[in-house]
Amino acid sequence: QVQLLESGGGLSQPGGSLRLFCDASGFTFSNACMGWFRQAPGKEREAVANIDSIGRITYASSVKGRFTVSRDNTLNILYLQMNSLKSEDTAMYYCAADLDGSGRCEEFSYWGQGMQVTVSS
Repeated sequence: QVQLLESGGGLSQPGGSLRLFCDASGFTFSNACMGWFRQAPGKEREAVANIDSIGRITYASSVKGRFTVSRDNTLNILYLQMNSLKSEDTAMYYCAADLDGSGRCEEFSYWGQGMQVTVSS
């Protein structure tokens, strides 16, 4: 029953902002580590940000200071606020969940379908 559904992606000008959403269902959201990943054409998958069950957050150096990950454990939604967007942020973005029960971010075994983010003038 685990389901992760992304929304909020699309096209932005450089310097613009987008807010991504991941609507989660089928598991105890508050006990899970949640993360955002991205993959650009010709590049390896990159961990963008994650937030564990306690609220500890890790960011990729490439997005630190520009992106903010957060979660609403009442609504079962994971967010990624993306500001000061650059062309290098263009990628397919994925929501992922680690459901091993530890609450820590160790292995992401469930993934959303992916959502395109394009930053271009």
